[in-house]
Amino acid sequence: MLSSLPPREREIVDILYERGASTVTEIGEALSDALSGSAIRAMLKRLEAKGFVARQQSERGFVYAPSVSDKTARKSALSQVVRVFFNGSATSAAAALLGMQDEMSADELDDLEKLIGQAREGRAK
Repeated sequence: MLSSLPPREREIVDILYERGASTVTEIGEALSDALSGSAIRAMLKRLEAKGFVARQQSERGFVYAPSVSDKTARKSALSQVVRVFFNGSATSAAAALLGMQDEMSADELDDLEKLIGQAREGRAK
């Protein structure tokens, strides 16, 4: 989904997920290198046509926001990471995350344990 976007368009969408609804000026300030307002507007128009961005009028002018929920975007991005780096194996990806246990708090490990339990319960239904 988002991985199909050209790098600059993906950067703009990432900025919108990170910052929330933003104006062209605000997006330009957050970009890794300078682009003209007209270039940003052209990319936003393409993103809107592709269904990735929605535009609304506000007291600040037009503001742009992602039209795909962050949950859907995260799932899509994670699916691609699992496919590319772990040969499609969610188990291998989870094992890699658990290999980072030294960087996880006890609460985070407890949360993972609960999520695994919930996944097992969901499978049983």
